[in-house]
Amino acid sequence: MSLFSFVKEAGEKLIDLLTPGNANASEQLKEHVAKVGLGNPNVQTTVEGDKVIVTGEVATQEEKEKILLALGNIAGVASVEDNITVSGPVVTAARFVVVKKGDTLSAISLAVYGNANQYNKIFEANKPLLSHPDKIYPGQTLRIPE
Repeated sequence: MSLFSFVKEAGEKLIDLLTPGNANASEQLKEHVAKVGLGNPNVQTTVEGDKVIVTGEVATQEEKEKILLALGNIAGVASVEDNITVSGPVVTAARFVVVKKGDTLSAISLAVYGNANQYNKIFEANKPLLSHPDKIYPGQTLRIPE
């Protein structure tokens, strides 16, 4: 089990998701994961206050990380408890970076890789969560592949 922290005030706003007593929160989260392009993974979610707990099994480490980001980059979510297992080969987990005001993928790439032109590597690692390299926002958490 791992606990990932997110910027609670940043992210996509899903109406009523974190309303206390929302019996549909788990289904809303599953729909959100599918909507961002991650299909219908074999995971279950529960909401406890501002924390999302996710359990289940996925095929790859990359899929697991993208699901965690899809769930964490929602306004009102402060943390995601990861109870997902990976059935495929285990690879080194990617790093995560929180976007700061004024950041671009090129600037993040320069800081991480020493080369601003590697921004597309970060963009591709965060698809389908990102629709365009210029559409990032402060507080968003991104995957940074090795």
